[in-house]
Amino acid sequence: MTMTKIYTLLFSGLLVSSSLAQDLPSVTPMPTLPPPLPAGVNAATYPMGRFDWFQRVEGKIENGKQAASTCQLIFDGDSITDAWQTAGKDVWAQYDTKYHAFDFGISGDQTQHLLWRLTQGQAEGMHPKLIVLLIGTNNIANYTPAQIGEGVKAIIDAYQKRCPDSAILLQGIFPRGEKPEDPARAKIKQVNEIISKFGDGKKVIYLDFGDKFLQPDGTISREIMPDFLHPSAKGYQIWADAIQPVIDQYLPAK
Repeated sequence: MTMTKIYTLLFSGLLVSSSLAQDLPSVTPMPTLPPPLPAGVNAATYPMGRFDWFQRVEGKIENGKQAASTCQLIFDGDSITDAWQTAGKDVWAQYDTKYHAFDFGISGDQTQHLLWRLTQGQAEGMHPKLIVLLIGTNNIANYTPAQIGEGVKAIIDAYQKRCPDSAILLQGIFPRGEKPEDPARAKIKQVNEIISKFGDGKKVIYLDFGDKFLQPDGTISREIMPDFLHPSAKGYQIWADAIQPVIDQYLPAK
């Protein structure tokens, strides 16, 4: 067998369904990927996996199942949420102790990737009082504000289907770029205007506190976001302070 044929078989094994993958004992079964994007469908709303993170997703889903009986607070999103475990670890320790919080965030994820995680069993059997959602900044470069808004709405709907008794804290996308005139800022503002309408004040609480990361002149300090995108430890404390009133509303201190 030629190397070309071997590579072809291995790559095909990543795309076939789980049942077919079981017929290839030398290949570790992978989660089922969706078929190619249908014509006319907004990709930001179409669940899509990433070849670089299957193992991590599976691990988080399994850990979530183990935490299901005690978890009261879920965080989900991209690298900004993922980094609660690193840059925000001091605050996260308090969430873990008080609320048995669970962080599903994964670096690099766009709306379609988070949707795919939910289709694979993420959060099933979990009954948190509150789901803290921040997603969409990784879609900014290649999607319109309307498309990103549709992706965020699809995630809200998916979470409400899996966790019908949970409230969702939907956060406005954080500002990025050092200066106010950064093109991403205007687009983020447009997206936030769209997703703000998804809040109903009860089951979906919309909160935009992006201005708390900014200096009086509208710039972002490296002290708050070293790369003008990801918060520092100080930035995570700002974030924690901003959402604590909502957490207290749904998870009052005993």
